[in-house]
Amino acid sequence: MQPLISAMTSLRDALVAALKSLLRGKSFLQALLAFWVGPAGALTPQDAGPPKGASTGGSTADFLAEAEVLLLGPIANGRLEAFAKKLKAQFREGLRSNPACMLPSYNHQLPSGTERGRYLALDVGGSTLRVALVELKGRETAGKSETVIIRIDCFRIDNDVRSLRGAAFFDWMAERIQQTVAQDGGQSYSLMNPLLMGLAWSFPIEQTSSKGGKLSGMGKGFLAAEGLLGQDLGEIIKNACQKRGLHVELSAIVNDSSAALLSEAYSSPSTRFGLILGTGVNIAAHLPVATIGQPKYGDRPDSWYEKASHVVVNTELGMFGTDILPLTRWDILLKKGHPRPDFQPLEHLVSGYYLGEVCRLALVEAVESTGLFGGVVPPSLSTPYSLDTETLSLIEGDSNSSLEVARLIFTTRHPLPENVPPPSTADMAALRTLSSYISKRSASIVAASLFALWELKAETETDFLRDTTAGSPFAADTETEMSLHNVVAAFNGSVIERYPGYRHNLQQYINQLVASSSLVSGSVELVEAKESSLLGAAVALASLE
Repeated sequence: MQPLISAMTSLRDALVAALKSLLRGKSFLQALLAFWVGPAGALTPQDAGPPKGASTGGSTADFLAEAEVLLLGPIANGRLEAFAKKLKAQFREGLRSNPACMLPSYNHQLPSGTERGRYLALDVGGSTLRVALVELKGRETAGKSETVIIRIDCFRIDNDVRSLRGAAFFDWMAERIQQTVAQDGGQSYSLMNPLLMGLAWSFPIEQTSSKGGKLSGMGKGFLAAEGLLGQDLGEIIKNACQKRGLHVELSAIVNDSSAALLSEAYSSPSTRFGLILGTGVNIAAHLPVATIGQPKYGDRPDSWYEKASHVVVNTELGMFGTDILPLTRWDILLKKGHPRPDFQPLEHLVSGYYLGEVCRLALVEAVESTGLFGGVVPPSLSTPYSLDTETLSLIEGDSNSSLEVARLIFTTRHPLPENVPPPSTADMAALRTLSSYISKRSASIVAASLFALWELKAETETDFLRDTTAGSPFAADTETEMSLHNVVAAFNGSVIERYPGYRHNLQQYINQLVASSSLVSGSVELVEAKESSLLGAAVALASLE
């Protein structure tokens, strides 16, 4: 009887919502959409809106009303909280068993802010090698700890460099490292006094210690692993540098999200999360060691466990979300055309690589079904991934009512045929509105991810204290962690840094979720971690000394 009563209550509330829409002057279609979505929990996010693949065949206003329901309906009226709860359950399961995500690093100790020293930091990405000499100055007064980049050099990694095979690539790296170090006048290094080096490595690696890991296939067109697969990356770089008379010692390897967390933690002690949101997305989180399945740690010495109450975890966030994400028909089209549709489902809805494509798919449908842009699709938009997220950000950034800047940018990059009039102001306003729905949905999902990780951290720390005896190792550390009510999430990446309004929306969604929680209280503050890859690599090795 109770399920029947609940169903009737949901139906009543949905009818009331639809009636209110009509009374506010909404069209019949918009009222019908309100009925479809109904109150929180009436339908799952996947069911929100008309049947998948449907097209209104009506006005642009009706299309946008449907798009708003499909893209933002699943995060309204308590649904975002429900989604975060499901995501938290997936995170917890990933901690236990999934070997591809929730990966514990070797960084169990966050920086104190008192670390001092001069270090070599490398940031090796798909298109750039950056080499920097970093000095950590510690905390001079009650203020923040200070970091100084003494020198930084950037070297382009083009196709010729990617084609260097095996040791030849690392010889190329060593030559660039030597160029940077040579500018550090008066400093000398030897086998007994090597220059300590931290590495931010943007490629797969089987990490075997804080300072070592087995080289894996790098992908992205790189041939550097040929003949070196399975060899220790630190030794490979060390040997390449020694050929040039430069003595270095690789002391720490970090990924980009861990580097963001560590670099900001050096100056902001309450930092517990690192968020990367650009072309891709990832989050690093500071979580209890006991929460993570033992096989994930591999073969670590007892001395590591004796010191580690918590550890920085690489979540590989993009891999989560299977069966719980609020997919629209445009998301489904994207997946159908993707070579690995189920590999990183969450990333498809939030990262800079995909936001433009979701918008392109929806825009093409709007043009064909409502007469937007005179009913003519710009020829360039027939190509997948031709509408990039940077274009959307520039369009959303045009706050002038005429949208002349947005129109110029769009028509320059995606011109209509000569016999078709240029997009009207109304056309550009519709595109800007559509892109805003897509970017807000992205921000809400990232917010739910951060919030779910914070609640998971609180739950697992509570579980640890409940299951341990008073005075046992790490009880005091865990209690200190639980007393943190205001934490920092360090961020880096083109979307969160440069997309107009994105950071504000993300912070608002986080605040909304925290206000609804019975597990955590306080705040999660978003703080930009500038040059986080280089500074994080330096801080990581300083924290291990």
